[in-house]
Amino acid sequence: MSSLHHDLTSADDAEPATPAPPWPYPLWFAHRGAGRHAPENTLAAMRLGASLGWRAFECDVRLSADGLPFLLHDDTLERTTDAAGAALELDWAELSLLDAGGWHGRIFAGEPLPSLDGIAAFVLRNGHALNIELKPAPGDEERTGRLIAQAVRRLWGEAVHDEQAIWPLLSSFQPQALAAAREAAPELPRALLVDTLWPDCIDIAERLGCSAMVLEQSLITPALIGRLHRDGLRVLAYTVNDPGRAGELIELGIDGLISDEVDRFVPAD
Repeated sequence: MSSLHHDLTSADDAEPATPAPPWPYPLWFAHRGAGRHAPENTLAAMRLGASLGWRAFECDVRLSADGLPFLLHDDTLERTTDAAGAALELDWAELSLLDAGGWHGRIFAGEPLPSLDGIAAFVLRNGHALNIELKPAPGDEERTGRLIAQAVRRLWGEAVHDEQAIWPLLSSFQPQALAAAREAAPELPRALLVDTLWPDCIDIAERLGCSAMVLEQSLITPALIGRLHRDGLRVLAYTVNDPGRAGELIELGIDGLISDEVDRFVPAD
């Protein structure tokens, strides 16, 4: 066991946590919209989640060949559309014609890939919050972070200025994408995503000016959440589908829970 992992999983941590700055986001985020019960990363998924009382959504955003931000998890198209190949090779005019719903069921056939512009219109009109995961194709980290941050500033800026909305939280496993987003729009909140406690991950989150870390839920311990809160970082967990584990994390003071189970949990905030 690494010293970092030992330090952050030891339970005998008595140092009190420092109060964190105000956190504007709800506790519960629907994963990929409501991606288990409707086609993930589509407007249909977000509408379904909203109909069940969810008001915050996590989604994956990447770039088309011509630089337009749109929602898709994978680098390739075959799992969730009726096309194949690398998404980065197609312009938005081509991507916008694909069926991103039929794979999930006939009632969703013809559901398109949504642009970030389209999702922003839905989120802003309904007062929802958003966690945007930056999903660069390999080698496209800097462009992805920069262009998505610029798009978020354009789409949300007026509403945030008028205090009618909050900025989306930008998260990524790729520090380079977060660094580019910070350079392009430093006012946007950022979070480092991690699925293992790799060396210096907390230091890197702090150097990137992140306000949060988003952790694979099994990594989170009392010692780790205490350390991050003392450092002024909020803590979100993914993907939390078990009610018992959700309860444990809430007791620990978790700041955000990302879940597939939109019909199982009822967000209270």
